[in-house]
Amino acid sequence: MFNQRIKKYSFGVLLWLLYANVAHAQIDIFACEPEWAALSRTLGGDAVKVYSATTAQQDPHHIQARPSLIAKVRRADLLVCTGAELEIGWLPLLLRKSGNGKVQPGQEGHFLAADQVSLLEKPAVLDRSLGDIHASGNPHIQFDPRRILQIASALGNRLIIVDPANSELYQKNLQGFTEQWQQAIARWEQSAHPLHGKPIVVSHNNWIYMEQWLGLKKVAVLEPKPGIPPNSTHLSKLLTRLKKSPADMILVASYQNDKSARWLSQKTGMPIVKLAFGPIKNQTLIQWFDQIMSLLVSNPP
Repeated sequence: MFNQRIKKYSFGVLLWLLYANVAHAQIDIFACEPEWAALSRTLGGDAVKVYSATTAQQDPHHIQARPSLIAKVRRADLLVCTGAELEIGWLPLLLRKSGNGKVQPGQEGHFLAADQVSLLEKPAVLDRSLGDIHASGNPHIQFDPRRILQIASALGNRLIIVDPANSELYQKNLQGFTEQWQQAIARWEQSAHPLHGKPIVVSHNNWIYMEQWLGLKKVAVLEPKPGIPPNSTHLSKLLTRLKKSPADMILVASYQNDKSARWLSQKTGMPIVKLAFGPIKNQTLIQWFDQIMSLLVSNPP
């Protein structure tokens, strides 16, 4: 009799443990960039475990497909990346080597942010002599909060498909994020009124979405062609032009070499505004955009 009670008790404990593990199981999300990692954490909450393959201090074009990344993709339930060929140099290899069928292209576990929005600067002609161009359009969509709102909606719905057991949580988190994000957009746009029409120089053509959103006027690019470092001849011509029609600032991504920007700044007096290309560790998207807007608004003369 005693042994039977022990067996029943042990069986009950086992069932409870199994239920507890299922109820608290997290889905693994592999994010290619920190902005999508931050968005995934916000929408997923405690139901997800998120890993970011890159940081704001790295160029997402050029990442090594190292074994540790392959192992992370192998365990992922959902892959969240930019797409539009941004990760073309490393993501296909990670997917192929991982052998994880859940996150391959065409599967529910494969989510590309660029597929959820319209892209700017789609080239009319594909010609590699023109530099590092993307056939699908400019992939740096994270600098337009209106597009991020579209991506958030699509990602929230994808989380529900991948993990229906937590659908109520994902719906609640998406609703909360949407309300906060819309309020933040209104606040940013209000503070950005002085930026409208301001002429800027950019080190690389990766700010087009922010330029369109805030009404910034790009008058020059430090690179002669996308992905091609500027030489002295190009910089001299640029200096001559900017002395006649000066700009208010030089935008540089935090991961980029700012040597040319510093040279131009010394020659013209234009301030360099160095912006993080994504949220830093543990930073939310709203905190990241707050930082961007603060730097932009405080620099123009």
